[in-house]
This record gives sequence, structure tokens and C-alpha cells, in this order.
Amino acid sequence: MTIIKQQQDPVNNTIRTIVCSICKTSGNIVTDVETGEVICSNCGMVISDKIQDINHSERRIFSSEEASNKGSRRTGSPTSLAKHDMGLSTIIGRINKDAAGNKLDVITSSNMSRLRTWDIRTQYHTSTKKNLVVAFNELDMLKDKLGLSDAIVENTAYIYRKSQARGLTKGRTTNALLAASVYLACREMGIPRTLKDITVASNLKQKDIARNYRMIISALEMKIPNADPMKCIAKVANKANLTENTKRQAISIMKEAIEKQISAGKNPMGLAATVLYISCLKTGEDTTQFQMAHAAGVTDVTVRNLLRELKNKLKLKD
Repeated sequence: MTIIKQQQDPVNNTIRTIVCSICKTSGNIVTDVETGEVICSNCGMVISDKIQDINHSERRIFSSEEASNKGSRRTGSPTSLAKHDMGLSTIIGRINKDAAGNKLDVITSSNMSRLRTWDIRTQYHTSTKKNLVVAFNELDMLKDKLGLSDAIVENTAYIYRKSQARGLTKGRTTNALLAASVYLACREMGIPRTLKDITVASNLKQKDIARNYRMIISALEMKIPNADPMKCIAKVANKANLTENTKRQAISIMKEAIEKQISAGKNPMGLAATVLYISCLKTGEDTTQFQMAHAAGVTDVTVRNLLRELKNKLKLKD
């Protein structure tokens, strides 16, 4: 995690101080670059689940003279796998002036306009490039909808490029393959994003994404770790607006369930919802099984069955 105190407002282009709404402090704000959450380390409040986009123009210094004279210049956006050209291609400028600043004549200006057109065409002259353009445009939309961090986006682009190199894009829709890559990247990095979340954001059928997900794992021979139900507790609790006391109680119950291997083979979101419901009963917080199931994206029958099993194996009192 990285400690941050200020954040740039993209609308007004000003710097604003981040303050926690509960403890009213700004010195304990941290950001998790993997999950994309901005958190107060003092009280545990999740201030935002979407970090600011850092794919902005960077400054580079190539000599000690530039560093001493503060003569760093903007060099465009940094290189990224989530761009069809990785940010390395160049374009012909649209300013019709020469190196001395003089305006170009009509003939030269017409020639430069024609060269610009062909320059753009040559960048997308292959089907591979066109496929990457479509895929990464969709990735930008999914990034905003799901609040994905830059680490997840880069990992998704890496997986998609490997899939394309293996020829997995032939005969398959680009959106479904990309959505499967997003889910695979989240599972690989331990980010609590469910298949249902990605299905809703991408507006695709869940079985299509799941089919491409299994195909990518088999073709690339990847080993995906099991989802951590402990991370799902914070996600479900924040969605259900539960108190910190209930979260801590749920974490202790989940630790006991993991130690006794009760969590093996269970839906992590459903298990987190059940554990939080048990914690609400202990802390006296008013909630229902239906509300917890809705926050976790599962059915209330799942919560009811897991509740019965947890009570028997953990010997919980009603």
C-alpha cells in the first residue's frame, strides 16, 4: 500500500486533500494499487473503491542539466500493454508549419494531409492490430465500470495478448474473450470481482465468459489460486453498510471456518454473506438473510444452507 494525502481533481485540474468522513483526518489515508481502494488506516473506512487513473503524461529527465534547471518536458503517456501499439508509435502532427514556424504552402500542406491519412491507415493495416484496438477500447470501458486498478488492466492486457498469440481469438467474440481475461486477472491477483460482476458490466452471457475462461486456462496452462473469502467480507459488508464491529466479528468467525477447512469448495461470496449474517446476529445489527444475499449476489437459499452447516460445524448458538 502507498500513503497518499492529496489527489488531483480531473475536472477542475486542482489538488484536493483527502479527508476521512468518520475520523476527520487526512494523514492516515492509504491506497491499495491492486484492489484500487482508498482506505483510512485509522478507522478502516473505505473512502473510494476507484483510484485515479495514472495513465497521464509523464515527465522524463535525461541529463543533470535538465534536472538542475527543472527543464523536464512532457513526453506523452507512458508505455502500456493495454494499448494496441504499447504507446510506442508516433503520428504526424496536424500543425501546418515548418521547423522555423513558417506556414506551409498549399501543395506541401496537401501532401502532408495525405501522408497523415496513410500514416493512420498503416497503424491498423493488420487484423491483429484491429483486434487489439477493439479489445482495449472495451477494456477501458470495463475499467471504469468495475473500478479496476492499473495493475489489473496491465495483467488483463498481458493475458489477452498471450491468448491472441496462441490463436485463441479465431472464431470467438472479442468481448467475451476480453471479459474472461479480466476475470482471470482478478482471480490471479486475488481481487474480489465475481463472474456475475463482470457479466453485468460487459453485458454478455455468463456461460460465454465462463467457457472462454476455462479455455484460456487450459491453453495457457495457468494455475489460478482459490478465491480468498476473507477479502469478500469487506466487499459484502461495505455494500450492505455494516459497522466495523460486525466486520471484525465476521473476520474472527471466518478464520475459524478456514482453520477447520469448512470453506473448502464453498462459494466465497456466499460464505462471506453467511458469516456476516451470523456476526449481525451477535452484534445485534438489524439485517435479514435476503439483504445479505442481495449484497453478495447470491440467493437467500445459499445463505440459509450455509448458515445451517456453519452452526453445526462451528457449534454456534442461536
